[in-house]
Amino acid sequence: MRLGLKGLTFLLFLVLLVLCSSVHLSEARSGKHWSHNRAPSTSLLRGKGKAKGSSSHKQNGKGNQSPYQPSPITPVSPGGSPVQGRGGQGSTMPTPSSGTGYTLPPPPLQPPPPPLLPAAPSQDTVFNVVDFGAKGDGVTDDTQAFEAAWAAACKVETSTVLVPSELEFVVGPISFSGPYCKPNILFQLDGTILAQTSARVWGSGLLQWLEFTKLTGIAIQGSGVINGRGQEWWTYSDPNDDDDNDAFRVELDKMPQIKPTALRFYGSSNVTVTGITIVNSSQCHLKFDSCQGVMVHDLTISSPENSPNTDGIHLQNSREVSIHHTNMACGDDCVSIQTGCSDINIHNVNCGPGHGISIGGLGRYNTKACVSNVTVRDVNMFKTMNGVRIKTWQGGSGLVQGIRFSNIQVSEVQTPIIIDQFYCDKTSCRNQTSAVAVSGVQYENIRGTFTIKPAHFACSDNSPCSEITLTGIQLKPLIVPQFHLYNPFCWQAFGQLYTPTVPPIPCLHIGKPAGNSVLSDGDVC
Repeated sequence: MRLGLKGLTFLLFLVLLVLCSSVHLSEARSGKHWSHNRAPSTSLLRGKGKAKGSSSHKQNGKGNQSPYQPSPITPVSPGGSPVQGRGGQGSTMPTPSSGTGYTLPPPPLQPPPPPLLPAAPSQDTVFNVVDFGAKGDGVTDDTQAFEAAWAAACKVETSTVLVPSELEFVVGPISFSGPYCKPNILFQLDGTILAQTSARVWGSGLLQWLEFTKLTGIAIQGSGVINGRGQEWWTYSDPNDDDDNDAFRVELDKMPQIKPTALRFYGSSNVTVTGITIVNSSQCHLKFDSCQGVMVHDLTISSPENSPNTDGIHLQNSREVSIHHTNMACGDDCVSIQTGCSDINIHNVNCGPGHGISIGGLGRYNTKACVSNVTVRDVNMFKTMNGVRIKTWQGGSGLVQGIRFSNIQVSEVQTPIIIDQFYCDKTSCRNQTSAVAVSGVQYENIRGTFTIKPAHFACSDNSPCSEITLTGIQLKPLIVPQFHLYNPFCWQAFGQLYTPTVPPIPCLHIGKPAGNSVLSDGDVC
C-alpha cells in the first residue's frame, strides 16, 4: 500500500512527538522536583553540627527513603573542621542515608600520640609551707605553719609538702604523724630547717626534734638542709671560737640534759631519705626505729669530730634497710646497728671522722639482743677511731650472726677490726658471765693503714666467738706521735684464716670452740 504525501507527513509528525516527550521526561527527572534527593553538601553538614557527616533524608511522601547515591564529600572531624588526607585533599566517602544500612567507613589512621610524660604534681596536691604562714626568715618560729601544711597533706594520697629553697625556717619539736594519713607523702626539702635554740621550747628534754611516725611510703628528698644547731647543746668549749662567749654558756646551762635526735622515723614502712644534708645534730642525726623497707642514699651528714654522741645513722628494730652513696662525718658511729635489726645492706659509703661502723652496743642492762644478715661493703674510712666493730655488754643474751664486712679501705684508722664482748663506756664495769653470742662473721679485703692495732677480738669465756673468717687482710702500721702501736689481740676467738694476713694474726684459734656447743637456749633469736 502506497502512502500519500499526507500520510508520510503525519507519520513523521508522530515520530517527532514521541521523541519530544522522551526528552521532557528526562529533563523532569533531573530537574527541581528530584533535587531534594541529592546528597547534602559539606557546608550543610557543618551547619547542622553532625560530627561524622551523616544525616537522614526523607521524601515528602510517607517516609519513603531515597536510594543510596555516592557523592564526593569531605569528612568532618569532631571539632567541625575537614579532615585532611594526603596532599591536603578531602577523602572521598559515600553519603549514608537513614535506614539503608550504610555507614561511613572509619576515618584514616592517624599517627599515635607521643608517650605521656610523668605528670607533674597537681597544684591541688602540693602544700607549700609558705602558703600556710611560714616566713622563712631565719628568726620567726614557723612550727605552726609546718604543722598546718602537714595536716592538709595528710588527707591527700601522693601529696607533697614543699619547703621552698633559699629560705630558712625555724622550727621547734614537731611530729608528722599517722597512722591515719594517706600513703606516699613526699616531703620536698629544698630550703633550710633550723632547730629552735630557746631552752623553753624543749622543756625538760625531748628524744627527737623532727619525727615521722606510723606512715607508709613516706619520702624526704631535695637539696635542702636540716640544721640541728647542736653547738647549743654540746658540752665542749672551743677557745678559738669567737661565738663561744658568756651568753652562749648561759644559754647552754639552760638546755635540758636530754638531747634530741634531729630526724627520726618510727613504725613506718617504705621509707626513703635522699639528697638532703643533716648537720650539727645535738645527738644522733638520723634514726630509724621499728621500720621496714628503708632506703637512704645520696645523703650528707656532718658534725664536728669532737661533738659528743652525734651518730650519723642509728638503726633499731628495723628490717630491710639499704644505705648507700652517703657521706658521713660525725663525733660517734657513722652507722650504729642495734638490737632487732636484720637484712641490712650498707655500701659505697664514706665515713670519717667518727667512730666507724658498729653493731651494738648490745645486751645492756642484761637484755636480749638479736642482729642478723648484715652486709657492709665498699666503704672508705678516714681517721676514724674504729673500722668495722661488733660490741656487746657483759650480762646480755641473744645472738649476732650472718655478718659480712667486705672491701673496706681504711686510712689512719686506730683499730680497723674489732669484736668486743666486754664493751664498757665507763672507767670500769662489773664482770658478768653471760654475753650476747657472736657467730658467723666474715672479714674480706680489709686494707689500708692503722695507728694503734690491726685487729682486736675480745670474746666471752662463757660464749666464745665462733666462725670468724679472715680473707685478704692487709693492714700496715702508720706511726702517729700520740698513739702507741700494738700487735693483734685475740681471746676466745675461733674461726679460719683463708689467706695469710698482713700482719699475721696467729692468736685466732683455728676451728670451733671445745665441745662445739656455742649457743645456749638464751642465745636463740
